[in-house]
Amino acid sequence: MPRLDAEQVRQFQRRLLRWYGRHGRDLPWRRTRDPYHILVSEVMLQQTQVERVLGYYEPFLRRYPTFEALAASSEPEVREAWEGLGYYARARNLHRTAQEVTTRLDGKLPDDHDAIQRLPGIGRYTAGAVLSFAYQKDAAILDTNAARVLRRVFGIRRGASKARLQRRLWAIAEAVTPAGKADRFNQAVMDLGATICQAHRPECSRCPIKNHCCSAPRESL
Repeated sequence: MPRLDAEQVRQFQRRLLRWYGRHGRDLPWRRTRDPYHILVSEVMLQQTQVERVLGYYEPFLRRYPTFEALAASSEPEVREAWEGLGYYARARNLHRTAQEVTTRLDGKLPDDHDAIQRLPGIGRYTAGAVLSFAYQKDAAILDTNAARVLRRVFGIRRGASKARLQRRLWAIAEAVTPAGKADRFNQAVMDLGATICQAHRPECSRCPIKNHCCSAPRESL
């Protein structure tokens, strides 16, 4: 675990949450705490842009509003509802998860990391997202956008192997996620990466944490 400056972490948390309160994206899956609805959104968002998912999320939920409704459908019908979104293994895993939840888990998605990750297609990121957004647990997340933000803010170099870099970034994500605010913080760090701290053209001049970022160019400070 890299050593982090405590004041830098506090400023990062405070300024990021304040920015999110003013500029966070209004997305339909952020208006619910329903674990099923949030899981559907997170599975759809795997390897897919938000703008594309917006066209599928609500129609899918109208057709399959609950785990029970999805579990009762056939795989070809689920694939039809997913048609055009791509990466169809996600739809199969979501369907299998719905069947497991309804037959083995009394219709309730688990609210702890180990149990939820035993379900098909749910990895560490998706587990953290569901636990923080649906159950308001103090669970960290690390998607592509969040990883980029944390790497730049805390000056983590790419030189390490990919696996080692991921371990370091997960350790940072867990260390900087504020207790009692993981849901908003996780959304905030992803939004910052998606809208300002972008991969190729980061807009450092309007970044809320530029003064506390190890990678910000001097002219933006």
